[in-house]
Amino acid sequence: MSESPPTTPVCYRHPGRETYVRCTRCDRPICPDCMREASVGHQCPECVNEGRRSVRPARTAFGGGMAGRHGYVTKGLIALNLLFFLLSVASARSGNAVVGGSGLGGLAGDETPLTRWGGVLGYASYVAFGPVHGVAAGEWYRLVTAMFLHYGLLHLLLNMWALWVLGRELEGALGRVRFLALYLIAGLGGNVAVFLFSAPNQPPTVGASTATFGLFAAIFVIMRRLGRNTSAIVPILVINLVFTFAVPGISKSGHLGGLVVGALMALVLAYAPRGRRTLVQVAGAAIILAVMLALVLFRTAQILS
Repeated sequence: MSESPPTTPVCYRHPGRETYVRCTRCDRPICPDCMREASVGHQCPECVNEGRRSVRPARTAFGGGMAGRHGYVTKGLIALNLLFFLLSVASARSGNAVVGGSGLGGLAGDETPLTRWGGVLGYASYVAFGPVHGVAAGEWYRLVTAMFLHYGLLHLLLNMWALWVLGRELEGALGRVRFLALYLIAGLGGNVAVFLFSAPNQPPTVGASTATFGLFAAIFVIMRRLGRNTSAIVPILVINLVFTFAVPGISKSGHLGGLVVGALMALVLAYAPRGRRTLVQVAGAAIILAVMLALVLFRTAQILS
């Protein structure tokens, strides 16, 4: 009795395709369309998906996802600031929105309807005997929108350069969500400080520097936690502080407030115990926000009394 000739293996997902390649995990035949490169050989799509479900995603030292290394949040924040700047320029009624205002020796831009709408303003009217605006008047959104608005192109470029340099490093270390929380809470902290320590009727304060000063403090804390050399950061921070106090028209309370709150938030993110890291980080952020809320309520009551 003669033996039947051996049959050629066919792909288990495409029976009409002959193949001699097998999945290194399940040993089933797979065609070129079903091959997925592995560390050794090829795997089928089902084994690849099973591996993704069973392998725990890599995390940073502070609990964030590795996707933060791409800097998507940093790039998104820069794009958002640029969009607000273009809208601010478009809303202006004068040609001084980009450059030609009174700040920085005339290099900064003038105020626009958008900066009047979104800047940190305590309690004042835009015109004599007009309606009163400001945080104390219930416009709490100003504490957030102010960190995305700028007086002129130079103001924007200085802050975006700092965000680009510091943001990518911190986002890679913290992950996207934690970095975004750090940025927003630091920026909010600086704007709350402006509301606390500025006259109710002073011109609206705007700028991402409340957040970027928080990033300066945070990168010092994070690098210390990782055991890295921080000698290059201190001089840059000192120069920025000197610049803050030496140049007229710069919000000292905003910069210092962002610096302090950014440092506090970074300490929470960096030193949360590993076993309860996320819980401690969320609770720490909530406590910082609650304290800022209490301060805003106190200052509002003080202004309106």
